[in-house]
Amino acid sequence: MVKLKAKDIAIIGLLSASITTGKLVLSFIPNVEIVSLLFIVYTIIFGIKRSIVISIIFSTTEIFIYGFSTWLLVYYLVWPMLIIIIHFARETIKTEYGYATIAGLFGLFFGAFFAVAESFFYGSAYGLTYWVRGIPFDILHGVSNFVIVLILFNPTVKAMTYVYKSINR
Repeated sequence: MVKLKAKDIAIIGLLSASITTGKLVLSFIPNVEIVSLLFIVYTIIFGIKRSIVISIIFSTTEIFIYGFSTWLLVYYLVWPMLIIIIHFARETIKTEYGYATIAGLFGLFFGAFFAVAESFFYGSAYGLTYWVRGIPFDILHGVSNFVIVLILFNPTVKAMTYVYKSINR
């Protein structure tokens, strides 16, 4: 079991709130979000353990905002999956283009992850229909993730590095 210090609990709470707020601010634009960017940056700056906890809090908060549904179960899997991918890829990726590519691919296949889960609950025909119907949104999600990470990665890393150094004095 991971022991968290009071400082860790506070920073995890603030970072979780920032992800939820970021998602809500952009929620009027279908499939455009900064959640992927923030999880990528948080994993690089604050580490895998804190980021996984943040993803669990974020996913749980979504229940209180939107109610419980099958799609939410996938949140408990896809966000930690992104965090784990970034954790292992961070040593080989040297520029924002690498992270933008991962974020773009993640957005592009986001609907496919949900289609698999929907298939378990409602059958493979429903899952396939769910995925095909959502392909235009997945394309938008992938492109917007790529662009958002490409543009905001460096400034966000700089800001979060400052925050990290400030709390670790």
